[in-house]
Amino acid sequence: MRYLLALLLMTTCSQGGAETVDAKEIIRKAMDHYRGLTSYTEMTMTIRRPDWSRSMTMLAWTEGDKQTLVRVTEPRKDAGNGTLSVDGNMWTYTPKINRVIKIPSSMMSQNWMGSDFSNKDISKSTDIIDQYDHRLLEQGEHEGHTVYVIESIPHEEAAVVWGREVLSVRDDWVLLEQQFWDQDGELVKTLEALELAEMSGRVVASVMRMSRKDQPGEWTELSTAEVAFDVDLPPNLFTLSNLRNPRQ
Repeated sequence: MRYLLALLLMTTCSQGGAETVDAKEIIRKAMDHYRGLTSYTEMTMTIRRPDWSRSMTMLAWTEGDKQTLVRVTEPRKDAGNGTLSVDGNMWTYTPKINRVIKIPSSMMSQNWMGSDFSNKDISKSTDIIDQYDHRLLEQGEHEGHTVYVIESIPHEEAAVVWGREVLSVRDDWVLLEQQFWDQDGELVKTLEALELAEMSGRVVASVMRMSRKDQPGEWTELSTAEVAFDVDLPPNLFTLSNLRNPRQ
């Protein structure tokens, strides 16, 4: 179900709360909600194409809003592939060639491991908070919750590829949908929550799907099996040395 489209059709939608709702703060709380102070996640990524599909099991760690590490554990041929993001910089490691490669900023919008997620998506970047202006478009009720629809437009100097993003956030800070629009005003891709579940004491989107407007029937899903928030993480976790030679 596309929460945003359903919400916009509701007769209960209102612009009256625009003066009392801080759109930027809603975005900040949504970003904090799925990252926590720290987090550890076990998940499966499934890529679906017309003539094939494949799945990878991954582990991910985050700390604050600047550090993310993702490591593939299955299948065997992909095991050990890793991605590290620190302070806006990203590196990948491939065991087969035993090489760490720095991803240039010009390639942050490129697909990550052949999926519909970009390198920037996987880094769980929170740049949208401070590099965009935010405006409440709609506010309505859905399944007993207030849902805010927010338009985020990047600053002129922001190093982003999108002309705007539109986010649908529930009042418990679960991100239900995120639309990515290009500079010409065309919808490019949509991230939507397909299933919600309570994990580690909070409701999260346990299954999320990224799909492109120009490729109907093709998508990438992230299914979370386990997540823990505000956990103790080992020292030197977010380092190039650990990316190459994992110690946990």
